[in-house]
Amino acid sequence: MTKTKAIGFIGLGNMGFWMVTNLANKLPANSKIHVFDIIPALMDDICTKYPERVIGCSGPKDVADKSDIIITMLPEGRHVKEVYMGPGGICSSDVGEKLLIDCSTIDTGSFLEVKDHITKKFPRTSFYDAPVSGGVIGAERGTIAFFLGCAEDDTNDIQELKQLFSLMGSKVIQCGGASFGLAAKLSNNYLSGMISIIASEAMDMGMRSGLDPRVLARVYAAGTAQNTICDSFNPVPGISPDAPSSNGYRNGFKVQLMKRDISLALDMARRVGSTNVMGSVGLQTFKEASEDERCKDSDSRVVFRYLGGNEDWMADYKNKN
Repeated sequence: MTKTKAIGFIGLGNMGFWMVTNLANKLPANSKIHVFDIIPALMDDICTKYPERVIGCSGPKDVADKSDIIITMLPEGRHVKEVYMGPGGICSSDVGEKLLIDCSTIDTGSFLEVKDHITKKFPRTSFYDAPVSGGVIGAERGTIAFFLGCAEDDTNDIQELKQLFSLMGSKVIQCGGASFGLAAKLSNNYLSGMISIIASEAMDMGMRSGLDPRVLARVYAAGTAQNTICDSFNPVPGISPDAPSSNGYRNGFKVQLMKRDISLALDMARRVGSTNVMGSVGLQTFKEASEDERCKDSDSRVVFRYLGGNEDWMADYKNKN
């Protein structure tokens, strides 16, 4: 950041915790980060880790009172509306000319409702949608991408936004006007989710035919099926060493969240008149996987397990040899 500003951050879940960690490590030495989460232990963890830098707050208004820039990272649209417009919310504070950024993945309608409220109450306040992509691994490594609901020619805040995002991620894509960042994110997650299912099916099909999954991964990488899921988040354990699948499907994008995002994407598709022939099957797959005790709370690529894929293929190869 070109000048020292107090940062506020609300929502310290799997993504938010690492985003704050990167801010704490990279902001100027005299910068403060004011945080809040409804789970006190999450605040205690990050404040204990950075006692001179990160300060716990009593609620959203307290964060807003003490911060120049406020970032929110929340699970659903109802949480975003409550944090901004509810009693003791951000808009209970005089946010005047402050910069407000919502990095949550929510429905575009909820975002626009909050934006309209802020615009009417604080016409000089800037409020942007900037959902992120890259998963928990990307948040930890500081390589996430921000999909910013901001036009290419909007110069009012863009440099400050880019500087701030560069402390937490590696890419900023300006998607257009308000809510366009969310529309882009929902489209991205719809595609990512569908690829996760199809990659699981394709890997399983090839493996059952006798192919080594490592060979299959190389085939996909060299051919027209090449994609980030197979390259870096392969659903089959042991193919991508850093992928959640290779760590018991832990520390990834939870299957329940993928179900949520596919549902939000399909709602958006219906609203704009898009035909999504695979959507209902994909949503049902993630719904069932999220309710399966073997898969619940695991990374969304756990659909490989849900579909009956062989997670112990390495042992089978050792036995053959």
